[in-house]
Amino acid sequence: MPPSPVLTPNPALHDRTALGDRSGLRTIRSLLPYLWPKGDWNAHARVIAAAVFLILAKLATVTVPIVYSRVIDALAPKAGAAAAGALTVPIVLILAYGLLRVGSSGFGELRDAVFAAVQMRTVRVVALRTFRHLHRLSLRFHLDRQTGGLARAIDRGTAGIQEVLRLAVFNVIPTLLEVAMVTAILWRLFDWRYALVTFMAVAIYIVFTFGFTNWRVRLRRSMNESDSQAQTRAVDSLLNYETVKYFGNEAHEARRFDEALARYERAAVRSQVSLNMLNLGQAVIIALGLAVVMLMAAEEVRSGRLTVGRFVLVNTYLMQLYQPLNFLGFVYRGIKQGLTDMEQMFTLLAVGQEVRDAPEAVALPAQLAERAAGSLAFEDVHFAYRPDHPILLGLSFSVPAGGRLAIVGPTGAGKSTISRLLFRFYDPTAGRILVDGQDIRAFQQDSLRAAIGVVPQDTVLFNDTIRYNIGYGRPGASQAEIEQAARLAQVHDFVLRLPDGYDTVVGERGLKLSGGEKQRVAIARTILKDPRILILDEATSALDTRTEQEIQTALRTVSRHRTTLTIAHRLSTVVDADEILVLAEGRVAERGTHASLLARGGLYARMWALQAEQEPVPAE
Repeated sequence: MPPSPVLTPNPALHDRTALGDRSGLRTIRSLLPYLWPKGDWNAHARVIAAAVFLILAKLATVTVPIVYSRVIDALAPKAGAAAAGALTVPIVLILAYGLLRVGSSGFGELRDAVFAAVQMRTVRVVALRTFRHLHRLSLRFHLDRQTGGLARAIDRGTAGIQEVLRLAVFNVIPTLLEVAMVTAILWRLFDWRYALVTFMAVAIYIVFTFGFTNWRVRLRRSMNESDSQAQTRAVDSLLNYETVKYFGNEAHEARRFDEALARYERAAVRSQVSLNMLNLGQAVIIALGLAVVMLMAAEEVRSGRLTVGRFVLVNTYLMQLYQPLNFLGFVYRGIKQGLTDMEQMFTLLAVGQEVRDAPEAVALPAQLAERAAGSLAFEDVHFAYRPDHPILLGLSFSVPAGGRLAIVGPTGAGKSTISRLLFRFYDPTAGRILVDGQDIRAFQQDSLRAAIGVVPQDTVLFNDTIRYNIGYGRPGASQAEIEQAARLAQVHDFVLRLPDGYDTVVGERGLKLSGGEKQRVAIARTILKDPRILILDEATSALDTRTEQEIQTALRTVSRHRTTLTIAHRLSTVVDADEILVLAEGRVAERGTHASLLARGGLYARMWALQAEQEPVPAE
């Protein structure tokens, strides 16, 4: 049997700074396996081809100034040549110059075209893996996180990957390769002084740019945090639109949103000012380096040691080199910002799963059509969301296959925690839960959850059609199967009366439907799923008495032949259960049938009497 995990908080879930602690190199290392995926020879071939085109493009680029200088020397009048009229046009050199220009641009475009598929596939794979990973994380993670912030982290992360790959592969690597080639050529064609001055200017430029940009990263992180907070507040407020209206707190929500926007504004201004200072420093370094080398070359031309063509060669190389270097500053800033934006997404991928499948986990037969209803048992189950706040203290009960068990009790007694444990949103801190006589940790989570259907109190529907929401119980189900499930849930006739029928969009969280209509859709969805075990978690407590009676008819249909666990606040809904458990402070206070519990005159009888007094008297 797999051991029960110790429920210790994950620091990455609670520390606001945890998502920003990854270094740039660590983020790059996380990205590399996606660029060179194991066994994907097509991706490997594309990366290699892009590298070959990159080298060819830069070879053509650094050869252009050499050919250009020879054209100038060939065209320059020599002693006595002007008088004799012997000037010839170097046609071959000019044609070579044109071909090299085409090659420089053409090979670069081929590199970009070949690498585009690798770039976009990487973005897709990382985004999909992050999405799947978030669904695998425990309920505890999602309760501690805010949806708006998570969505922005993924959005910025995928955009950051595109930015980093585009700038690194198409700009940084080519520029650094060109710097190395130009420095070597200057040393070979002139002397070490030219190479040294050029190298020193480039080195100072890069060190200044990297150091200044690293300092600016903190401002970018501050902007990201403010942006996430603003978006989270906006999403949270809009999702709770009705609550905002109930309390007339539109101005309060706008003020909170504006506070987050103001923090973003201040961070953005500081970022822009620092960018201007960076650009100024880069311009000064470039100008000084260019002036020193040109003075050296001019002196040698004056003394006759260099031709005019060689002087032009030096000037062309420096201009050709400093242009991408000037752009390199922008590129490096973009890469650092992209890495910063990627940090949160890769940190999300690093968050460990609290609930995992055992290596030897097996599949549990899921549908009633595959196997009869499953038995269910809790054996001395203990659980706490936090170590200092226990919820269940040695809970034990069993439900035979096809049986009906009801669990009632006051708020906070641990009723809904039982369904969360059964679905393995959490694992018990002690004890075990059995389905078909086996610990549920021996089953694959997907198959376990497929075998359990739930009709919750607060049914949440997707902002899609009624067909989609019912069909969500079993993706791929036919229209006939969806309609049959709707008939059993007593919602088919209602749907047909709608103008768009099954194509009616239900709105955000199903807000266009009433509570009873949403419950019927949820019941139809569960019928279509055809689970062997059914959980009714306060399924009718939010409905009026008449609607509750109608829903109960549908619930009896869906629970037929299934093992049913009913978690209820309204006791009138559990009177026909085979056994009723009364929870109090995480323990079973009473158990028995409805009649035996009333006869005992204990907690259940008092709850029944209290609810009977609160039942509305029918109007005469």
